[in-house]
Amino acid sequence: MGHIGLTPQSSGQLGGFKAQGRTVQSAKAVIEDAIAVQAAGAFSILVEAVPPEVTAFLCELLTIPVYSIGAGPAHGQLLICGDMLGLFQAFTPKFVKRYANVAEVETQAFKTYINDVKTGAFPEDEHVYHVVEPLDEFKKLFEQYKK
Repeated sequence: MGHIGLTPQSSGQLGGFKAQGRTVQSAKAVIEDAIAVQAAGAFSILVEAVPPEVTAFLCELLTIPVYSIGAGPAHGQLLICGDMLGLFQAFTPKFVKRYANVAEVETQAFKTYINDVKTGAFPEDEHVYHVVEPLDEFKKLFEQYKK
């Protein structure tokens, strides 16, 4: 799968995390990248942060499936799970729709866990494995190592 438009690994070269293809010159570069990716043998292409008009044209032009992440309608849609679940709170890309705030739930779960460990509420008897032979036999074994 090829990846064009905003490619986070190349954001430094693109002037930061900025949408691509918003000017005619930039759209030409995106289209040429798409043609090159298809010619190189990609089985599909991911178009990221590109105007939907450019993405629609790529869907017409290319013979491979076009997937969109913040690039409007295409043959398929992608979102990063962590983004759509709200795992990363500091920044949310414009094209992300949060379907949950899992970070809030996770934070509360960790706080409860820490409190349970500190107060001895965890682990409870149901969370441990018990010996299956008489305890006295284990005590004898332990004594052998104390000598």
